[in-house]
Amino acid sequence: MSTEIKLVKQHRCFGGTVSYYFHLSYTCNIEMRFSIYQPLQGKLKPLPILYFLSGLTCTEDNFMAKAGAQQFANKYGLILVVPDTSPRNTGIVGEDDDWDFGTGAGFYINATSEPWKKHYQMYSYVVEELPEIIAKNFLVQPDKQSIFGHSMGGHGALICALKNPEKYQSVSAFAPIAAPMRCPWGEKAFTNYLGTNQESWRDYDASELVLTSGYNRPILIDVGTADPFLVQKQLLPEVFENSCEKVGLPLTLRMQENYDHSYYFIASFIEDHIRYHAEALN
Repeated sequence: MSTEIKLVKQHRCFGGTVSYYFHLSYTCNIEMRFSIYQPLQGKLKPLPILYFLSGLTCTEDNFMAKAGAQQFANKYGLILVVPDTSPRNTGIVGEDDDWDFGTGAGFYINATSEPWKKHYQMYSYVVEELPEIIAKNFLVQPDKQSIFGHSMGGHGALICALKNPEKYQSVSAFAPIAAPMRCPWGEKAFTNYLGTNQESWRDYDASELVLTSGYNRPILIDVGTADPFLVQKQLLPEVFENSCEKVGLPLTLRMQENYDHSYYFIASFIEDHIRYHAEALN
């Protein structure tokens, strides 16, 4: 299996470097892309890795360009890695028809239904293949990694951590789709990617996984009270909070007054999250 990567572009940022790469993915059977921020001290010694999973319609660029995270990654000595949100240009009929399914909407799960299963293996890509590539090509501490995300990516971060407590030192999320089995976005994606047997959906629903995983690390979640998707019942943080209470999992759920779903919200609290992960990683 190849771990060869090709540089697309590179930018100096807060003393470090933001770089964009593509590579042939053996998991998704197609070319995949990611971005990485290496702080200044990352040229001198291996650093811990913090993965960020983006939301619907995003690419590997949105977080790097909009969140203002690099200054804090530099301050706290963390490498940031951001994968794309789905395979692209697979040739699957209908993959570009909807903004909330297909291209830009991989949901960080492994599809089991045709025609999606050949390429849409985002869970294995994030948990297994991408960390292999990062460890092979960059100066990192592969045994020290954490994960966070936004919206669909918040869902992704939660399930990756809950299913792999030994792989991630910490997890947090901004406005995650916290109970996808019970919301329109999740029902649409899971039906198409996983089929109609809802028992199989539980493997990718954070509110269900909490009840059975035995995960015992603290979790931090921020949600804006003015988030339109909160009103539309797409996020359901209260369902996740209830599951955490049932098993005694320490959850810090912060409802941030008058913030919405945007990157303005993420940028406002990004240092809190990076500091939170830095404390767990260092």
